[in-house]
Amino acid sequence: MSNSLNIVVTGASKGIGFDLTKNLLSLGHRVFAISRNIDSLVQLKNQYFQLEAIQLDVTQDLSPIIGALQGLKIDHLINNAGYLVNKGIVDLTDQDILKQFEVNAIAPLRIIRELLPYFQLGGSICNITSMGGVQGTAKFPGLLAYSSSKGALSILTECLAEELSDHKIRCNALALGAVQTEMLEAAFPDYKAPFSSSEMAEYITTFVLETSRFYNGKVLPVSVSTP
Repeated sequence: MSNSLNIVVTGASKGIGFDLTKNLLSLGHRVFAISRNIDSLVQLKNQYFQLEAIQLDVTQDLSPIIGALQGLKIDHLINNAGYLVNKGIVDLTDQDILKQFEVNAIAPLRIIRELLPYFQLGGSICNITSMGGVQGTAKFPGLLAYSSSKGALSILTECLAEELSDHKIRCNALALGAVQTEMLEAAFPDYKAPFSSSEMAEYITTFVLETSRFYNGKVLPVSVSTP
């Protein structure tokens, strides 16, 4: 495919990230799919030769992805990896708090910093945040640390748009409402979300490849609820 793009996706082994990876591959793009567990990605590679499955904990050493990108340029980075613990403040351990901030906010910052030399001019970053991380939206018990960490990612997105303007790299965030994923089911077993992971992945695919060029520094709500 002559217009094939190089796209990095974190949290790519299941849920939205896995469906997003499949969508991008089916369109002929080269995907660098990052996850701690790559079993599902290895199976997917049997179908798509242009898939690069990279086993990596986004909170740890990033050299595996840097090595895979040598000699290449990134068109899009999608920071999708997330971690959620449903606990009230009294029950939250230090580890619960730290891990949610490390995965949801610090890891995207580190990844962007380290991959910056590999971006194409005119490239884009899409951070997957949450409606809970947007000021003035409904908040829920048990999601204090998660929503706060996603709030940090939302502000990080706005700051990065300014930081990266000289590099001609756009940075936006999609603040997702509830999506039926394994992470949501583990935290809220009895809740049924209005969208499946495949439906949300379709939306994100279109945004990244087509409509994101109309935005920069924006945190865009993707939710059917108000506020």
